[in-house]
Amino acid sequence: MQPIEIKKDIFWVGCVDYDHRDFHGYSRSPDGSTYNAFLVQDEKNVLFDTVAPWRAGVLLCRLSKTLPPEKVDYIVCNHMELDHAGSLSEIVECVKPEKIFVSQVGLKSMQGYYAGKNWPVQAVKSGDIVNIGKRNIVFQETRMLHWPDSMISYIPEDNFLISQDIFGQNIASSARFADEFGDEGKFARRIKEYYYNIVLPYSPTVLKALPLVEKMDIDMLAPDHGLIHRGPRAVRFIIDMYRKLAEQKPQKRALVFYDTMWSSTEQMAYTVCSGLEENGVPTRVMSVKNNHHSTVMTELADCGAVLAGSPTHNNTILPLMAAQLTYMKGLRPLNRVGGAFGSYGWSGEGSKQLQEHLSAMNVELPCGPVKCNWRPDYEGLKACRELGKSVAEALRKKCD
Repeated sequence: MQPIEIKKDIFWVGCVDYDHRDFHGYSRSPDGSTYNAFLVQDEKNVLFDTVAPWRAGVLLCRLSKTLPPEKVDYIVCNHMELDHAGSLSEIVECVKPEKIFVSQVGLKSMQGYYAGKNWPVQAVKSGDIVNIGKRNIVFQETRMLHWPDSMISYIPEDNFLISQDIFGQNIASSARFADEFGDEGKFARRIKEYYYNIVLPYSPTVLKALPLVEKMDIDMLAPDHGLIHRGPRAVRFIIDMYRKLAEQKPQKRALVFYDTMWSSTEQMAYTVCSGLEENGVPTRVMSVKNNHHSTVMTELADCGAVLAGSPTHNNTILPLMAAQLTYMKGLRPLNRVGGAFGSYGWSGEGSKQLQEHLSAMNVELPCGPVKCNWRPDYEGLKACRELGKSVAEALRKKCD
């Protein structure tokens, strides 16, 4: 329960939640997550963000080992979502702050969540500056990253940016800094996982926000989830990675996801995979029965092609495929090519419906869906291989 001084007179006072798994339907990694909160000590002591409601005691314990909670003068709420502001009532009761700063839209969120509270709330807008002694807090609204109320807080005297949900990852670890984590590949995957399951729909807004962040002189970037990026190289890494993820430039790799009843569609999936790989496109095949929809979505981060397969069931596709496609559509991936396939017994509408789902996501479809009656025969498997080949050729053109 010890606070950690991450810069002179700036302390991490958040909490690590090893057991939390689900967020917005996104199944977090087995690592759990971190709710980061920061205390800046100056002439005015400021607490930036709080934690989930079931972890308020942890924050207060860490805070009290730095200074008595009632010595906190200001609270800044960069984002009113309850994993950051759910403990606010308990924290305010202990701290009794002079002021609580939120964005102008955040004021509406606060009134919605905490109606009837007579708190000293002050709404701020982009460019507003609050002096706290030797330091200044510069506020920048980041609407729709990933809520309308979102903002970030920059302390220029310390080259320190608190970025709320952007630039974060769901990692539960005793490490506080990215350079302490020790597994760069896993760390990068957690960034992709977080981005593709939370931030992806707002990629155009990310591309507008990045130049604003780059104008700031930052040597430590602290998100509200996961590990802190310290040093110019680490800050450059995460900004460049966000730009790459937001641009969604096609990559020469494919994702084939499917569900199956009696293995016919599964056989088709692996044959489609062969058609892709034989034409120079590395491919990952994923069963939606065996992979959570957020895991499938994360895989898409590295794939410029996406192909979906399902048998026809009750004149439609299987429920897990419908759920996966609904989830994927809501996250609005761009710049993909793809295709659809599936087996059927009596009617055969499933593959056409998959094609329609992909078309609704603006996936470029170089050929029609492939369907096989009962079990795929030689001609059916040949068509699956040709589907893979056609998508591979379309992807190569898109990547060139």
